[in-house]
Amino acid sequence: MNITIVGTGYVGLVTGTTLAELGNSVYCVDIDEKKVEGMKNGVVPIYEPNLEEMFLRNIQSERLFFTTDLKEALDESEVIYLALPTPPGEDGSADLSYVLKVANDIGEMMTEYKVIVNKSTVPVGTADKVKEVIGSKTQIPFDVVSNPEFLREGFAVEDSMNPSRVVVGSSSDKAKEIMAKIYQPFTNTGVPIIFMDEKSSELTKYAANSFLAVKITFMNEIANYCEKVGADVDKVRLGMGSDDRIGHRFLFPGIGYGGSCFPKDVKALIKSGKNDDFDFRILEATEKVNSAQKVILISEIEKYFGGNIAGKTIAVWGLAFKANTDDIREASSLDNISILLEKGAKVVAYDSVAENNVKKLLGDKIQYSKTMYDALEDADALFIATEWPEFKNPNFELMARKMKNKAVFDGRNMYPLEVPEQNGFYYKSIGRKTIIN
Repeated sequence: MNITIVGTGYVGLVTGTTLAELGNSVYCVDIDEKKVEGMKNGVVPIYEPNLEEMFLRNIQSERLFFTTDLKEALDESEVIYLALPTPPGEDGSADLSYVLKVANDIGEMMTEYKVIVNKSTVPVGTADKVKEVIGSKTQIPFDVVSNPEFLREGFAVEDSMNPSRVVVGSSSDKAKEIMAKIYQPFTNTGVPIIFMDEKSSELTKYAANSFLAVKITFMNEIANYCEKVGADVDKVRLGMGSDDRIGHRFLFPGIGYGGSCFPKDVKALIKSGKNDDFDFRILEATEKVNSAQKVILISEIEKYFGGNIAGKTIAVWGLAFKANTDDIREASSLDNISILLEKGAKVVAYDSVAENNVKKLLGDKIQYSKTMYDALEDADALFIATEWPEFKNPNFELMARKMKNKAVFDGRNMYPLEVPEQNGFYYKSIGRKTIIN
């Protein structure tokens, strides 16, 4: 089948590459000429494990194409996926201007029946809005489908090629048949395709992400209480997660959630609720708790230095909002770095993947190191913000030689408590006792 993907961000590029891998001819459209030219030459514009190999394979197999010309791609395809940004506005609502602008363009350009697929995360009722915009521009029949993505950054290729389920919102039998055909390679292997109405499909994505945000935040609250009463959150987490009604995933405490989805989707669902005179009180509390959790270790760093960190050098390991991605949107590292700089500290950071994105944002406000150990040179303390695998088993003897103070503030609970203790480090993590040497 011929398919067009409008938008080549994380969702669009991974979706397009996956659909090409399944044997379709896929035309990826983006307005950024430089980006499109790079992709034509085999340059993957985002970091996502295992994406480049699949990306290049499908370009070479002539199943994956790139263009800035929407009309050209539209004429080639029966199905058009919209994978466009829906950033939060000042009031938290999802900005649908990109989605509706492309819907308008499609309406003006259509010459035959199309299925328009909302892949972007959008508020309830967006399919109706897209349908209205396109319908105002053409008399040609078309259908609008909601098909939310459930991709984890860092595991997007794995999730895209091995989905747990496919959710399709449509009131059209014809569109359902076409979507079933696209996803047949998955359903043939037992992956369920769940058909529902468009509004339920749209809400499913927000509900899923918001629930996970609540789960993370609840565990962080439990972790903070563990510290008050002398319990160990790692043991509590194992005891809770062993209950199959709860499960082990998303029970790891840390310095809050970030990224492109959870913060935006929680805000958007809260705002959508208010628009319909409904208060998502649990989500409002989740937002408040997460905001504080992201910088909860700042006060611990200040306490260690007697209340004043001005002039101190703080090494930061990790800048991405999570491991295995270069995405720094809503990253806890940035919140902490901002406060550290405000308080007069010097920041030396290491993240080989996300560094360039932070440089675009912060420039020379902080220093950047080529290795994780270079960042520790004469550092007064180490702050761990991202759970990159390379940080899991460091050389503590080398760390001790490089640092002024053997002090680690771990926002991701990277080490068993006995490891820093045996190496003579002061070690502060989340929801566990503080190691004082």
